[in-house]
Amino acid sequence: MNQEFQIKDQCSVQDQAALTPDAVVPLLVGSTVDEIERELVLQTLARCDGNRTRAARVLGVSVRTLRNKIWQYTTMGLDVPDHG
Repeated sequence: MNQEFQIKDQCSVQDQAALTPDAVVPLLVGSTVDEIERELVLQTLARCDGNRTRAARVLGVSVRTLRNKIWQYTTMGLDVPDHG
């Protein structure tokens, strides 16, 4: 099973339209890696309805790593999707 279908099965995906890397990279130029990572984590959490275990699985990180990133983002004053 390819990763696209795994993500669809694991999270409720609102917009199924996929962009090719050639379309995405120009949108990222000028952003730092930290900014891109933060946006990816937050959007994955939102698409997984705040389920940290599923979001960690989709992102390929441990739940502990995701929890640490969530703590970092909340201390920065960012709005992190609630789980549950």
